[in-house]
Amino acid sequence: MFARFTFIAFRFLLVFVGFSIVWVAVLKFVPVWVTPYMISRKIDAFKADEDTEIFSDWEPYENISREAALAVVASEDQNFPNHWGFDFDEIYDAMTEKRKRVRGASTISQQVAKNVFLWHGRSYIRKGLEVWFTILIEVIWDKQRILEVYLNVAQMGKMTFGVEAASLRFYNKSAKNLTRSEAARIAAVLPNPVRFSIKNPSPYVIKRTGQISRQMRALGGQKYIDGL
Repeated sequence: MFARFTFIAFRFLLVFVGFSIVWVAVLKFVPVWVTPYMISRKIDAFKADEDTEIFSDWEPYENISREAALAVVASEDQNFPNHWGFDFDEIYDAMTEKRKRVRGASTISQQVAKNVFLWHGRSYIRKGLEVWFTILIEVIWDKQRILEVYLNVAQMGKMTFGVEAASLRFYNKSAKNLTRSEAARIAAVLPNPVRFSIKNPSPYVIKRTGQISRQMRALGGQKYIDGL
């Protein structure tokens, strides 16, 4: 019985590994029009009897302002061009900080893995799958593709996913034409895009926008991400 169970488990593992590799390989070239998180937000809105319309508009990397790309790197993952999916220094700092609430240390790559391939939640199984998919996208995709997907699927407002949709909704312009301050404000709401507003920024968002703008300059501007 144990041998049969082991055989079935091994076959399932092989199928999963093969399927996940193919899935990631396909999405290296195909736009990510919908994600599990978008679906879950739509379901949550339906249950709450709220508007279920999803605002999302895929744009290729070349049609997005480099200021927007730099802003999310400066805000979310400054070591993005250099790491292989995991920033172990940030992970260590997050684990050793003496706070009541431990801060996150997820890289942009980890956030893409979670948003595109998995559900949101806290469990060892989901975290293990996040590690696996993070490794896969770092190996199969390149950094520019990872950042391109992030800029198109990250939630940047209530029911609003991707920088193009956010820019059109809140600035009435394409993401290609975002200024540094506008891009920084979009990045400023990323910790909680439902609570924080791009259109009506709180004092916290205004302060964080300035901090991100300064970090963008400190990184050297757009040339920091030129080699992705």
